[in-house]
Amino acid sequence: MDDGGTRGARGTSVASLRRQVRQLWREVLKFGAVGGAGIVVNLLVFNLVRTVSDLPVVRAGIIATMVAIAFNYVGFRYFTYRDRDKSGRTREMGLFLLFSAVGLVIENGILYTATYGFGWDTPLQSNFFKFFGIGVATLFRFWSYRTWVFRTLPGPAAEAERFLEQRTERQHPQPVPGTREAHGVRGAGATSLSGQRTR
Repeated sequence: MDDGGTRGARGTSVASLRRQVRQLWREVLKFGAVGGAGIVVNLLVFNLVRTVSDLPVVRAGIIATMVAIAFNYVGFRYFTYRDRDKSGRTREMGLFLLFSAVGLVIENGILYTATYGFGWDTPLQSNFFKFFGIGVATLFRFWSYRTWVFRTLPGPAAEAERFLEQRTERQHPQPVPGTREAHGVRGAGATSLSGQRTR
């Protein structure tokens, strides 16, 4: 057994895991920065619409969410996920609008339930449940955007890791099931246990 090769493979796996954790942490911070600004935009528009118009609370919430969606797309595309695949903008925009619409339903569904289901419709209560709905919808958006909308491109680190894995496989190939090597059978001309060469 090649202990050096095993330790090398284990070290590569640990380094890869650490790199993925660091990348995820940076992504969460950037997503949070854009999302936080989007929350401010959402709540400001929500309260502005309620102040200057007589629209029902849920309609005001939907308008605010739509403005925040447009704001967030610019932030995610050109800040959080600026290094992601840009080749399929039509597909990206379609999926972004789809998942944003689901988030809109989650966010304002909570507001609707609080307002018309429980009668919690004071300005303070409306803002609280609007904020709470944004938080729940944000979890869904983070998962959907990073998984489906802004696709990851294989970077140099990923290519290097793939090269090392292929190199390790070439140096230590696994025996194919059903072959003589897999069952420990020596080939012709191999030395037997008695020290004599087999025919």
